Amino acid sequence: MLDIRDRQAIVIGGDRLAAEKAKNLLACGARVIIISPHFSSELVELAEDQRVELRAKNYEPGDLSGAFVVVAATNDPQQIEAIWYETQERNQLVNIVDVPARCTFILPSILRRGQLTIAVSTEGASPSLAKRIRQQLEGIFPSAYDGYLQLATVARSHLRQQGISYDARDTFFGAYFTSNILTLLTEGDLPNAVIATAQLLERHGVHITAETITQDLTEGAERKL
Repeated sequence: MLDIRDRQAIVIGGDRLAAEKAKNLLACGARVIIISPHFSSELVELAEDQRVELRAKNYEPGDLSGAFVVVAATNDPQQIEAIWYETQERNQLVNIVDVPARCTFILPSILRRGQLTIAVSTEGASPSLAKRIRQQLEGIFPSAYDGYLQLATVARSHLRQQGISYDARDTFFGAYFTSNILTLLTEGDLPNAVIATAQLLERHGVHITAETITQDLTEGAERKL
C-alpha cells in the first residue's frame, strides 16, 4: 500500500523474475529502470514500448542514485550486500528477492478488483504458495467486485452529503453487503443493481434516483480515463 506513482524504481536483474517485478511496479505507476548485462525478451518488449529504461551493465555502487524503491533479483551474495548497504546509506526502500533479512518492504501476491485490493503474504516463507492462495481467492472475489465497489463509492458519497452519521453509514453497508447487489452485477444486470442500491439508500434516509446513481457512475469512470 505504498504510493509510487511517478516515482523512480530500480530493478536489478534481467531474467523472468525481474520482468515480473518490473511489471508489478509499472502497474503501480512507477518509472522503472532495469540494470542488468542481459535482458529477457519480456524486458526488451517493455523497453521497445517505452515503458521501462534498460541499462545494460552490471550493478555498481552509485547506480541507485535517485531511486525511491529498489528491487533486486539476484543470487550473488556480494552484490546483495553491496545493494543492501547502498540503499541503507541512501535511506531507500529495498526488496531483495528471497532474502527477507535484506528487505525493508515486501511484495505480496496481489489480487485486484478495481478499487478492491487483496494482498497475500507468507512473510517470505513461500512466495509460490502465496501465489496459489491468491489464485484461489480469484474464484471467491469475481470481477464483478469492480462495479460493486464503484456503486459503494457512489452510495457512500451520497450518505456523507446527506449528513448520515458514521454508525448509520456502517449499518447501511452491512445491509449492502448482505443484499443481492453483487449477485446482480455478477449476472451482468447493472440496471437492477443500481435500482437495488437506490432502494437501499431510500430505506436508510437518502432519497436519490437510480438515474442519478447511473450518472455518478459514468462521471466516475470518465475521471479515471
